[in-house]
Amino acid sequence: MNGPARILVIKFSALGDFVQAFGAFETIRKAHPDAEITLLTTPPYAELARDSGLFDRVETDGRPKGLAASLAMVRRLRRARYARVYDIQTSSRSKGYRAFFFPRFPEWSGISPGASHRQRGPARELMHNLDRIADQLHIAGIGPAYPEGQAPPPALGWAVKAARAGAGTTAERYGVKPPYALLIPGVSPGRTEKLWPTASFAALAQMLRARGLSVVVAGGPGETPLAQVILKAAPNAVDLTGKTRMVDLAGLGAEAALCVTNDTGPGHMAAYAGAPGLMLMSAASSPRHYAPRAAMRTLQVEDLRALTPEAVLEALGDLGSPEGAGVRPRPSTGSG
Repeated sequence: MNGPARILVIKFSALGDFVQAFGAFETIRKAHPDAEITLLTTPPYAELARDSGLFDRVETDGRPKGLAASLAMVRRLRRARYARVYDIQTSSRSKGYRAFFFPRFPEWSGISPGASHRQRGPARELMHNLDRIADQLHIAGIGPAYPEGQAPPPALGWAVKAARAGAGTTAERYGVKPPYALLIPGVSPGRTEKLWPTASFAALAQMLRARGLSVVVAGGPGETPLAQVILKAAPNAVDLTGKTRMVDLAGLGAEAALCVTNDTGPGHMAAYAGAPGLMLMSAASSPRHYAPRAAMRTLQVEDLRALTPEAVLEALGDLGSPEGAGVRPRPSTGSG
């Protein structure tokens, strides 16, 4: 193979998991500074991956549908002659992709049988996402060994910088007046057990407005009906559902006085960009595996329907007051 070595990174999954992998993406780029690195993902994450500047190519057919699409992906992967593959997805689907390269297997980091740098053992299933991925990269020889619970969070300064491009702050881009509270009331489709009732978000919005904070509601276009319920209770709130890019969620989180979110991908974006506040989790979530390692804390109860807005406001502490909120200084937009 002529030219720089080619590296393949595989990651699709849900947005929260994808966000937590950005530390690994940066480690891979630093370990292979001169390589041509391709990310195999799915369409929702293409723009975010490109904005990061960590990949030379982004391919979006990581979950092909139908025989023709699958064969096209396999042929392309084989032609690329990758020197190494990092399967950060480590799912039953992605671990089977190694077989596509028979008989000329690249070096492989993941859980696939026969992998040159295989992460083994049931302990990986007990680890937090960040610890598990860091352990995988350590086995591959490109990252340090961290004590359990100590793998660092991803740095999303690049996303905050991208969100502010052409504007002083992300808030200014959307006409939002600080200090503001960022509310993210949605969840993944079909995961209603992870949803704090919208009426509770609406009541909290009223309380935060009464304490002098602006309120911003964010999420995908599917969350617009939830935002409308909140705006009925807090008419001066700003509805940004379906109007932001993924990097804007990081920018809004970095500049927010506080954030209250369900266990959902946009909430993880805000958390790892530096938003203080609370991620609300029910028994359907596992803080041990997915809680953000950031200024944002986790508040878990068995059933979110039993969690009152008053309890959330109390858990926010000083963040829920004008004195505690204030206008936060802009965070660094560096990579680390």
